[in-house]
Amino acid sequence: MKRILFQGDSITDASRNREALPESNNGFGAGYPGLVAARIFGDHLGNEYNVINRGISGNRVVDLYARWKVDCLNLKPDVLSILIGVNDTWHEKGHQNGVEVDRYKLIFDMLLDWTVKTLPEVKLVLMEPFVLEHGAVTADWLPEIAARGAVVKELAAKYNAIFIPCQQILNDAAAKAGSGELILRDGVHPTLMGHQVLADAWLKYAASLI
Repeated sequence: MKRILFQGDSITDASRNREALPESNNGFGAGYPGLVAARIFGDHLGNEYNVINRGISGNRVVDLYARWKVDCLNLKPDVLSILIGVNDTWHEKGHQNGVEVDRYKLIFDMLLDWTVKTLPEVKLVLMEPFVLEHGAVTADWLPEIAARGAVVKELAAKYNAIFIPCQQILNDAAAKAGSGELILRDGVHPTLMGHQVLADAWLKYAASLI
C-alpha cells in the first residue's frame, strides 16, 4: 500500500477530522487533500493507497518542524506533499510573530534534510505558497510571498522534489473566473473552486508518483 501524506497549514487542514486514524482513509477535510484522495480512490478501487492529512491551521514552518517526527517521520509516507509559508508572512503582519524569509529557508531546508535522511525513499511534492491581492492581502505581501515561492522552488531542485507553481496556477484561475474572490475567498484561503484548482494541479504535477 502506498501512503501519501499532506502537510501544511489551514489551507491543507481545511477542517479535517483530527480524530481520524492514519489508516482510516477518512476525515480529510473540505480542501484539496480530500479532492486528491477522492480522485485517487476513484481511479484505483481497493486498498492500494492510504492518504493522510496532517495540516494544522495557523502553522508556520517552525510549527511544522516542531511536530515533524510524530506527524510525518513516524508515519513513514511514500509520498510527502508540503504547503507552508503564508502564515510566516501573515503572523508577522498581524502579531509580529512571523518567520522572515531567510529563517524560513533555513528551517525548511533543515526539515527536508531531516526527512530524506530518515526516509531516503520518500518522494517529495513541494507546493508554492500563494496569495491573491484582496481581502486580508495587501500589495506589500506580494514581494515576500514571491520570495518564499522562490525558496520553495530552490529547495525542490535541491531535494529532487516535484515543484507545483501554485501562484501562477491560481493567478490564471482568477483571471479566467473574473474574480480572485471566487478562487481565494480572503486572498489566502481557497474556496471550493480554488481547492479544486489546487487538487487538479497536484494530480497533474504529481502524476508520476501515483
